[in-house]
Amino acid sequence: MEFTAEMIAGLLAGEVVGDSNASIYTVSSIEGGKDGGLAYLSNPRFEPYLYTTKCSVVLVERDFEPKQEVTATLVKVDNVNACVLRLLEMYNAMKPQKKGVSKLASVSEHATIGKDCYIGDFAVIEAGAVVGDGAKIYPQCYVGDNVKIGNGTTLYAGVKIYEGCSIGANCILHAGAVIGADGFGFAPNAAGGFDKIPQLGNVIIEDNVEIGANTCIDRAKTDSTIIRKGVKLDNLIQIGHNVQIGENTVSSSQTGVAGTTKIGANCFIGGQVGFADHITVGDNVKIGAQSGIDKDIPDGEFRFGSPALAGINYHRSFAVFKELPDLRRRVMKLEAELAKKEE
Repeated sequence: MEFTAEMIAGLLAGEVVGDSNASIYTVSSIEGGKDGGLAYLSNPRFEPYLYTTKCSVVLVERDFEPKQEVTATLVKVDNVNACVLRLLEMYNAMKPQKKGVSKLASVSEHATIGKDCYIGDFAVIEAGAVVGDGAKIYPQCYVGDNVKIGNGTTLYAGVKIYEGCSIGANCILHAGAVIGADGFGFAPNAAGGFDKIPQLGNVIIEDNVEIGANTCIDRAKTDSTIIRKGVKLDNLIQIGHNVQIGENTVSSSQTGVAGTTKIGANCFIGGQVGFADHITVGDNVKIGAQSGIDKDIPDGEFRFGSPALAGINYHRSFAVFKELPDLRRRVMKLEAELAKKEE
């Protein structure tokens, strides 16, 4: 697909500065651009790249004035980030949409498949499964017995959904995600080993949730592990059994949440955060990367460190921690001087 600067300006109510017929067919970063590329400038520290970029068209803010000569055509808009998002959404919607059931897929005669679905090669849909209209199930996915998949949901290659789990509408599950594997439940026995505790619940994922590649969400021991609507989970995240995550909470990669922990709505969780079991995290909580959470957190709090402290206390403590070697030397020196005076 190819567009001109004039067409882009028309779509975004923008103003062309330069060649209105400059054509673009791809998007790229401003520092690594090429002819025919569309880039954008929203962060002032990337401005130097504007004067060297090979991109044909660059989106800039309406009030932006270059300090040097620019070879690219500029399209001035009111909000660069919002306009880029709009263009990417439009471009994605214009891509050819996959439809139809592959002859190499295994679909049970007792499954229900909605209209305009795509089911790729070697995907398996078991008995009692219900796949909503417009859903896309890419090659080598597994959809277990009595699984429900909502309208417009996409399962990328290799997603596995165990029996009885429910996925809402307009969700995206990236390659290798596993939904509904057994929770980590074992009881010590008299022989010194462990007896497996049956995991009889399921996983419920509500609408508009995105699950990253190779993320695992365990089924509940009883009842359900629940991921509320609008949640966004990055790659390589582990969610334990009976966990609940509130609406529109976002977590970066490599976070681990132990069983029966409850995380509230609209929380922001950095990468590699670890949550102990059976704790409750309130709404609108922010947690810094690599923090260890072992206690409940009230609504609206910020935590950092391991074990996590209130944000300001962590930064104060860290400032002291960096000075500990010098403080130790000073204390030893003072002790030596005091000992001499006492003698």
